[in-house]
Amino acid sequence: MSITLGVLLGNRDFFPDVLITEARRDLNKLFNELSVEPVWLTEADSKLGAVETWADAVKCSDLFRANRHRIDGVLVCLPNFGDEKGVADTIRLSELNVPILVQACPDDLDQFGLARRRDAFCGKISVCNNLRQYGLRFSLTRDHTTAILSGGFRDDLLNFFSVCRVVRGMRRVRIGAVGARPNAFNTTRFSEKLLEAAGISVNTIDLSEVLGSAALIADNDPKVKSRIDQIRSYADSSAAPEESLRKMAKFAIVVDDWMASLGLTATAIQCWSSMQKNYGVNVCTVMSMMSEQMLPSACEMDIAGVVSMYALQLASGRPSALVDWNNNYGSDPDKCVLFHCGNWAKDFLPDIRIGTAPILGTMLGEENTVGALEGRTPAGPMTFGRVSTDDSSGKIRAFFGDGQFTDDPLDTFGTRAVVKVHRLQELMQFICLNGFEHHAAMNASHCAAPTAEALSKYLGWEVYLHPSGQR
Repeated sequence: MSITLGVLLGNRDFFPDVLITEARRDLNKLFNELSVEPVWLTEADSKLGAVETWADAVKCSDLFRANRHRIDGVLVCLPNFGDEKGVADTIRLSELNVPILVQACPDDLDQFGLARRRDAFCGKISVCNNLRQYGLRFSLTRDHTTAILSGGFRDDLLNFFSVCRVVRGMRRVRIGAVGARPNAFNTTRFSEKLLEAAGISVNTIDLSEVLGSAALIADNDPKVKSRIDQIRSYADSSAAPEESLRKMAKFAIVVDDWMASLGLTATAIQCWSSMQKNYGVNVCTVMSMMSEQMLPSACEMDIAGVVSMYALQLASGRPSALVDWNNNYGSDPDKCVLFHCGNWAKDFLPDIRIGTAPILGTMLGEENTVGALEGRTPAGPMTFGRVSTDDSSGKIRAFFGDGQFTDDPLDTFGTRAVVKVHRLQELMQFICLNGFEHHAAMNASHCAAPTAEALSKYLGWEVYLHPSGQR
């Protein structure tokens, strides 16, 4: 995924010019490798294309402001001590409201003479002091100084890109609420006004409107045949009756058209029990296909749940799923079972197949639950998280953490996974004591840290980052 950065090279005139020239060369190399489009001064705009004076700050801020619609974040690079006021003035004048990463180049032990001395270790502290004085929020590299072409800085940049994507995406997302929450679940309540204040808009449609519109679509409509073909190519549908596939296809067509008409990016759907009683299928497969296409969809009309899914998707660039923290795994205190009946994206299910939902089937008739997915998530990286709106405090709260999917034996149905989470028992106590929901979002990556940083530092949410047990 490409990204556009406003890049500011900080300079102080009594340090060697060659350090700035080398930094620009190395950044260009790294940007080409990572598909970064830089917006920065050229060597014709200022001395070495760096920012040092007030005049440089004005030029650079004008450039940033002219490109503000496409700049995802700002990188402050300090090849030497830099000019603290020039950096802070540039960002203030630019009026950008994007994440900022501050990087400083390291000195070499054998090059402390005037020809190669940097002092960026010290300069970074001064720049950060000024950014804080100016009321600007910023991010740091893991190590205080880090070479531009080092693996460490590459990782810092990739982490920062995740932060930028989450911040930009969450400030403008439009979500569709299809139907009402199941009456049995107070846990899927949410505050639409708190989300709106954070830039997250919720648009609603009654489930009867969707089912009514679906009923008007003819069985022989070419769109129906096309959608059934897509479903069959997406998952093993050998156990699904043709009539069930038609119903799923029509539901998908109506929801797709509604989303397109309102510019929606994600949905939360009332998946039971009206769906089974009045339409005769589960729409888990449809929701899975949307999530796989990076249009996340949460079951049980869990709007805060799909917000959680979308945040992790933005950070990782991979689909997310909504899960229940469902079962202990024997006596292992750091393992548990994640489950849903289920609508997980294909990204999690190499053995994906369309089946039924036996638990719902005990009440609603298993023949009315065709469309639920079956599959097991294999071993690999995993991030979990949950966003929750706290009406009593007027805050949006969240938690995130990294874990691992495991290949431990698990004999059950539905979409399922065994996960290992460092200090899981402490996490469960945190969830319970702080009133978080039994639903969480998961993603097949490790992206908890940038997601938490984006939502806490740049959006001002109250976020807990669970320790992973690794540096």
